[in-house]
Amino acid sequence: MATERTDPYKNFRFRIEIQGILVAAFSNATIPDESMDAVDYREGTDPYTRKLSGMPKVGTLTLKRGISSSQELYEWWRLVSALGAGAPGGRKNVSVIVVDDAGNDALRWDLANVWPTKYQAGDLDAKSSDVLIETMELALETIKRAR
Repeated sequence: MATERTDPYKNFRFRIEIQGILVAAFSNATIPDESMDAVDYREGTDPYTRKLSGMPKVGTLTLKRGISSSQELYEWWRLVSALGAGAPGGRKNVSVIVVDDAGNDALRWDLANVWPTKYQAGDLDAKSSDVLIETMELALETIKRAR
């Protein structure tokens, strides 16, 4: 019996949705890693330690794009840096969506309670013709792969 061929998705076909912010395409997005520490545990008379699962952790989302006249991402950074992530509009929901060859949504990661922790405008170089890239690092509380 023949099985249907399923090719892996391409890493350059994606888009980012940020609640309340319409943004241009990003050139790079690093999906946060998820991890859990192994914790050593030993009861009083045990001659050895056992491994127990620790608290789950999630990394940061890093986004890069060419700087344009749009200041929406920078204004979000200014809001959070001035008033904290608890300010109204400080935390947003973000989705990272991978698109298949036909242009349909194929994979989706939903990130909840996201806020910027670092903003970098990029490096200027008079000897280069590269695009000026802005970078944002975003902290988050939870990540869920929806598809």
